[in-house]
Amino acid sequence: MEQTINQRTLIFLLSSIGLITLPHAFHVPIPTISFFFVLLIWRAIGIWRPAYLPNQLLVFLLLLSGIGLLVIMHQGVFGRDAGTAVFVTALGLKLLEIKTQRDLYLITYLAFIVAATQFLYVQNILMAGYTLLVCISLLGTLLCINSGSLGNLQSLKVAGKFLAQALPLTIILFIFFPRLEAPRWSFLQEESKAMTGLSDTLEPGSISQLGLSGERVFRAKFSGAIPSNRQRYWRGPVFSYTDGKKWEQTKKKYFKRHLDKISFSGDAYQYKILMEPQSKNWVFALDMPAAFEWPLYENGNHQLFTSEPPNKRAEYEISSYVNYNTGYITKTELSDNLQLPKPPEQRVEDLVEQLGGFSEKPETFISNLFLHFRQNKFYYTLMPPLMEENPIEAFLFDTRVGFCGHYATAFVYLMRVAGIPARVVGGYQGGEYNEAGGFIEVRQANAHAWAEVWLSGKGWVRYDPTTAIAPERVEQDVNIEQQIANNAVSFAPVQLDSQTLSLLKQARNLWSSVDYSWHRWIINYDRQNQANFLSKIGISGFKKMFYWLLGLLAAVILVLAIMLFRKQKTVLDVAQIYYLQACAKLAAVGLLRAENEGANDFLERVTEQQPQVALAFAQITRLYVRVRYTKEPTSEILDQLQVAVSSFQARVK
Repeated sequence: MEQTINQRTLIFLLSSIGLITLPHAFHVPIPTISFFFVLLIWRAIGIWRPAYLPNQLLVFLLLLSGIGLLVIMHQGVFGRDAGTAVFVTALGLKLLEIKTQRDLYLITYLAFIVAATQFLYVQNILMAGYTLLVCISLLGTLLCINSGSLGNLQSLKVAGKFLAQALPLTIILFIFFPRLEAPRWSFLQEESKAMTGLSDTLEPGSISQLGLSGERVFRAKFSGAIPSNRQRYWRGPVFSYTDGKKWEQTKKKYFKRHLDKISFSGDAYQYKILMEPQSKNWVFALDMPAAFEWPLYENGNHQLFTSEPPNKRAEYEISSYVNYNTGYITKTELSDNLQLPKPPEQRVEDLVEQLGGFSEKPETFISNLFLHFRQNKFYYTLMPPLMEENPIEAFLFDTRVGFCGHYATAFVYLMRVAGIPARVVGGYQGGEYNEAGGFIEVRQANAHAWAEVWLSGKGWVRYDPTTAIAPERVEQDVNIEQQIANNAVSFAPVQLDSQTLSLLKQARNLWSSVDYSWHRWIINYDRQNQANFLSKIGISGFKKMFYWLLGLLAAVILVLAIMLFRKQKTVLDVAQIYYLQACAKLAAVGLLRAENEGANDFLERVTEQQPQVALAFAQITRLYVRVRYTKEPTSEILDQLQVAVSSFQARVK
């Protein structure tokens, strides 16, 4: 078996396949990926020990084992994970059947498919670069299979040149080829994967669990002025109903039709928000969203949603105002946001009365409550103590230690006890400005909860009771580095000077900017974005786009053809002259070469009809083919070809 296949080529192929499949170790179940690498190593050992390769019966048993693994490890028939696991398993099993060059071709093509499946999981620029490199390796393998004279390094260089020549065509096709939207067949969709983030319910401490997460939620790029950090409240779910511990969104949906029209004032902020994949179809707009387009829509609590699948990145254009008046309150809103789970404890009523909740104006009561938080040893911490029973009362009178969720829920509860409509709003606050990319980056560590109080003549007004204790939470952001600096959480000490930290931050911002541009302009280049981009350069309509596509492709192909033929013309002509001189010597003794007959085919006929000169002519043919079809140094080979042709003598049989 090994005599028919170049050993060096086989090693090259197995190495490439191993690199291609390696990233799937994070996606394919461990038993399945382990099964593949066992087969890969087994086949690699068989290069030097062919006797160790399995016979047909053992291959059949391995096939049954692979099918069994697929059935056991994957729930369902369709979907991304099932299809990927099938391709990986099939690739591993096919490695044990390498006997001819045809098998090498089939395995190489299957490996290209496995490489493409990486993008079903990860679409970042690092994975794109890695996949490009392994595809160059696979292309080099094909060159090795088709050429007996190319070495591994030479084949990689040639493969790289091929891809470089194809790059202009790739760019043109990417920009102008019509974008096709993926079909949304419900029976092919997989169940949503678990993703961290804000929940549709709120309990004291639930947001603090996100405080150490550096996972990115979204990025916002403003077209003009950027709001200050303390104005960056990114609106999410609104919680109105509570059982005393857990807070939930209202189930009533039809009050939206009775809402007053919001009046906005000041300047509008225009921005594009690039949402990361998540489990819920929430879009976190700057409070308060004023203008947006499909597929976004708004509920009665002014929270934005998307009708597109949330488990993929998507960019939306939104306009928001930070100054607004929501107007009157509806009956449904009034009843929902005065709801109490049970009559308040006496000490709660006493506190409300002490702070003027029953006698003073709402604004006065709110000011007194903020002052109460500030002056009575309330503390802000990322890791508050556990409060299982009556968490609001325990926070207000016992522990006085909490995160933003504790302050927001306690604030709203006291407002309701005083007869003032109030609700809790979840979302994100702040966000780090990336100077390299010019956008705001919001992570899970920016998760926040605040309160809204309805005031006559002002509508729903935002109040953030956390600022009474920890104003830096709003003024400077909450991020992991700050939490460590504030002793909210501690790790083993790492001594880094300020210059090193600054360089690391700059490097992180630069990489984040590159990643943002990659996802915005490459990954999210869908049909709508394509139409918008082409319309800006005066190309509108399918017909015009098609003409531009054909014209640019023809122009690039013409330029490449001229470059290639100019580069090879002199060398090819000289080699061909020498070769035709040898053919003329054979024609003189009656052995004519057909006009369309290939060099190797003619060599076979010379070997049959003139065996006495076959060896000398074989050397001429080999040198001629090397000049025509390889990238080796041609001057030395041409000299050898000239000498071989000069000394060649055809003989009459």
